[in-house]
Amino acid sequence: MTREIWNWQQKNWPDFSYTKDILKAEEAAFLTQSGLSFGIARHIDDAEKQNITISMISNEAYKTSEIEGEILNRDSLQSSIKQHFGYKAHPSHNDPRESGIAEMIIDLHRHYDALLSHDILHTWHEMLMNGRRDLNAIGRYRSHEEPMQVVSGYVQNRKIHFEAPPSSSMMKEMSSFIAWFNNTSPTGTTPLPPIIRASIAHLRFLSIHPFEDGNGRIGRALVEKVLAQHLKQPTLIGLSQIIQDNKKRYYDALEIQNKHNEINGWLEYFAEVILQAQKYTISEMDFLIQKAKFFIRHKDQMNARQNKVVARMFAEGTKGFEGGLSAQNYITISQTSPSTATRDLKDLVGKNALTQTGERKATRYWLRL
Repeated sequence: MTREIWNWQQKNWPDFSYTKDILKAEEAAFLTQSGLSFGIARHIDDAEKQNITISMISNEAYKTSEIEGEILNRDSLQSSIKQHFGYKAHPSHNDPRESGIAEMIIDLHRHYDALLSHDILHTWHEMLMNGRRDLNAIGRYRSHEEPMQVVSGYVQNRKIHFEAPPSSSMMKEMSSFIAWFNNTSPTGTTPLPPIIRASIAHLRFLSIHPFEDGNGRIGRALVEKVLAQHLKQPTLIGLSQIIQDNKKRYYDALEIQNKHNEINGWLEYFAEVILQAQKYTISEMDFLIQKAKFFIRHKDQMNARQNKVVARMFAEGTKGFEGGLSAQNYITISQTSPSTATRDLKDLVGKNALTQTGERKATRYWLRL
């Protein structure tokens, strides 16, 4: 069987080759959509802007962890992020994983414009691995002698999807990566367009795989750092949401790319991810604005049961309840009787808080935004 030759083992590593203007249209679309996002933000007062920022940062932190198989508590995570912003928050069970990812995301948000360094990456890793006891190297690059491999299957039929450079070369690889990252920034000596720079940064960092764990989450944070540096302000972008929605395609694209250093296909794929993430963010911002307006319109018009159910509907996000809210959903969420649920729902429709479709058992309710 022919032994795989990985991208970092080839003569041209880490000089990726690609067609110069391959993402010309995508780079233009990125700037246009960024302008649209900023335009929406200008019409929001500071208090609501802060609420939207916390909500979107919380979702990104949740999703970047979910990609790696870590399912966090959303309420606890949002509580940790609020505390880092200096806001009062409901007490939570304070899971170290949630406080760790919250701390890392906030640090990225506040210091996006700082030059990348070994210290920043080590600090992020230490934050991210908060509470872990199963790793040898926390807050520093890996140093174990065995190969760092991405594998699947049972031992007798194991498939190696990728093998990263040996631990002995981590300082050399990461020093070169950090120099490239800073030199290609908007103020660097050899600046690159934002999507190309973000795509290469993510691919190169994951190819090096410098830490024992947490490489994916830090790699996605670097994408956000790149985009924020080009936009000259912290960026809100649902990158992890889009990747999680089609995780198999993400891993397939990485696996295809880790065997060669011509990256046109990777650039086209990752540009699509970034632009989809931007569109998702714009849609989510609009939804959160509509949510705020909804509760202003219907303030003091809903009883405790109605408030609870409506809040649950909003928690489903822009997609809402799959198939709409049923009377049974209302009964389950509010823990009330069928007759009370019927009265409450009829009242919400009458107040133009919900719209109604279908009849009898097929009746469904939707937020009126």
